[in-house]
Amino acid sequence: MNGAPAADTVALIVFIVFFGITIILGSTVVHWRGFLSGGKKKPEISPAPGGHGNEDWGLGGRQFGAWITWFLVGGDFYTAYTVIAVPALVYAVGAYGFFALPYTIIVYPFIFVVMPRLWKIAHDGGHATAADMTRARFGSRTLELAVAISGLVAVMPYIALQLIGIRTVVQALGLPGDVPLIIAFVSLAAYTWLGGLHAPALTAFIKDVMIYIAVIAAVTLVPLKLGGYGHMFDVMNSVLPPPDATHVMKSTQLVPYATLALSSALAAFLYPHTLTGILAAKSADTVRQNAVYLPIYTIVLGLIALLGMMAHVAGIETTKTSLVVPLLFLKLFPDWFAGFAFAAIAVGALVPAAVMAIGAANLLTHNILPKQYDTVTGSRIAAFAVKLGALLCVLFLNAQFAIDLQLLGGVIILQTFPALVLGLFRISYSTAGMMAGWLIGMVTGLGMCWADGLKPVHMLAFAGHSELVSTGLIALAVNIVVVAAFTVCGRFVPALAGRPQSAG
Repeated sequence: MNGAPAADTVALIVFIVFFGITIILGSTVVHWRGFLSGGKKKPEISPAPGGHGNEDWGLGGRQFGAWITWFLVGGDFYTAYTVIAVPALVYAVGAYGFFALPYTIIVYPFIFVVMPRLWKIAHDGGHATAADMTRARFGSRTLELAVAISGLVAVMPYIALQLIGIRTVVQALGLPGDVPLIIAFVSLAAYTWLGGLHAPALTAFIKDVMIYIAVIAAVTLVPLKLGGYGHMFDVMNSVLPPPDATHVMKSTQLVPYATLALSSALAAFLYPHTLTGILAAKSADTVRQNAVYLPIYTIVLGLIALLGMMAHVAGIETTKTSLVVPLLFLKLFPDWFAGFAFAAIAVGALVPAAVMAIGAANLLTHNILPKQYDTVTGSRIAAFAVKLGALLCVLFLNAQFAIDLQLLGGVIILQTFPALVLGLFRISYSTAGMMAGWLIGMVTGLGMCWADGLKPVHMLAFAGHSELVSTGLIALAVNIVVVAAFTVCGRFVPALAGRPQSAG
């Protein structure tokens, strides 16, 4: 079973209905906002001090409370590709594929400690992007551009992967060619153009409810059909046997597992889309509350990962692992429920793709293009251009290449960590050092990725011992060492300093 079997008309109709309703709700969100606020007229939103005129479209007016922020941040953090790729990785390599769980556990304390501080700086200064905050802190247009371009390049393949996720489920429904993908692109474009950040904020709730239903049904009913969890683990052990009776991973997988989890956690909320969700919150306390509640999503992620194991027990055989979840649903569930589950995955791509496009548009209009483009229309056009670029990547590049580019995106976005996060501390870091660290870290990380065939880990050897380590983490360590060296030397050679402004 290497390809997806054609689903019947019922599955297709159910998919169209649920996906179409979500598109319509998001595209017409401006007419629903009064209803959602309890029938009250929406108050006029004034930009934060020094803020931008398009804050309502690009940041929801910075007015989202704990409930909406929880769904929005979770919605753009846990994407359709999570539902597709995590089970696919578990299906292919077994326990090693569960590295996504510890990284989502590590990231929430990071959010609790760092993000409220970032939110306050952004709100007080009217900043809408990481690059805005970097320029305010270090007073460097060059560093601002470096951070903005890093975010833009890192998020582009991420958007492409959401479109690939939609294409995967549409292919599983038996629709051939790229016409469904183009229809999905047009739907995403209209959804984002008309609704701005309010569209994914509204429909993130719908997306999560649909995914919860699909996943809970799967982890409850599939084991009952396949002989229970004990049988499922026995089958998995026979397909991908563990190294011995006491371990679930090989010793050579432990360090890459741990370092990939750590680097992924540090990178997760540096991306433009996740940071956009944070900055749209109405207060720093809202961000802290979400850091406490968001681990609920990790429980769901663990259940999603089990789908990869269930596929082996169900007898799913495919060389295209991205089809594992669609094939599982088509085989074990009625067509109408398969259509519903596919709609949930497609909506799970639509919501984060919209936030990603908006985050990228904010970088373009605020930090890269001339200031006259910093308008609602300018942001809409920029978001459309970003989505068009992602569509072209999907149409003309191999899907595996898009995945490899996304892995590179993690290396790239990690190089903004010192300027954005270390810049929060009241240490007088060298501005020149931040720029040099970004450049050397970027060259180091991308160079290793290229030499390793675009793999996310690199072999480090020391004193006769060698281990695979996350490439992004190695590059970040080099970056921080360079920043520290410039900062220390700058105390003796003022030309190396370029003192930043106060962190505020």
